[in-house]
Amino acid sequence: MTAWLAGDWGPVLVTAFAAVIVAVAGGMATRTDAWYFALRVPAWKPPDWAFGPIWTVIIVLTAASAVIAWNADPDPAARARLVAAFTVNSVLNIAWSWIFFRLRRPDWALAEVGLLWLSIVALAPTAGHASLLAGLLNLPYLAWVGVAACLNLTIVRLNRPPREA
Repeated sequence: MTAWLAGDWGPVLVTAFAAVIVAVAGGMATRTDAWYFALRVPAWKPPDWAFGPIWTVIIVLTAASAVIAWNADPDPAARARLVAAFTVNSVLNIAWSWIFFRLRRPDWALAEVGLLWLSIVALAPTAGHASLLAGLLNLPYLAWVGVAACLNLTIVRLNRPPREA
């Protein structure tokens, strides 16, 4: 029986709180204003309304991964690595939104999304060390950030200033 079924709600509550903080911080950074709507975007870009539900599913899966991995491995060193991996990933997740939307620097955000993607590459096996399911729950996140990176790259290419002759 997992710890949360036995009544130990601490990891669930801490993870839920952290997930809400990441979602709110990213949401606060996301401004779809005139600058955003003036960007040239590829035809394959998902509609704006889809981003909220997609990110909600990803955050829920990632939070579930954290709780499962925490409960599966009581070793303090493993838990410290897990917390570090999720913390780094959370900071990078929030940073992308601030760089892209608030600083209005898709070019810098492109470099940052590479770091975010790599943090998920590290996060999945870190969680997977404790539980295969915990590791696998991060794969949709990895895939979505891969799509986001391709979208970010395309936006950078489509919005380059014209070259002078």
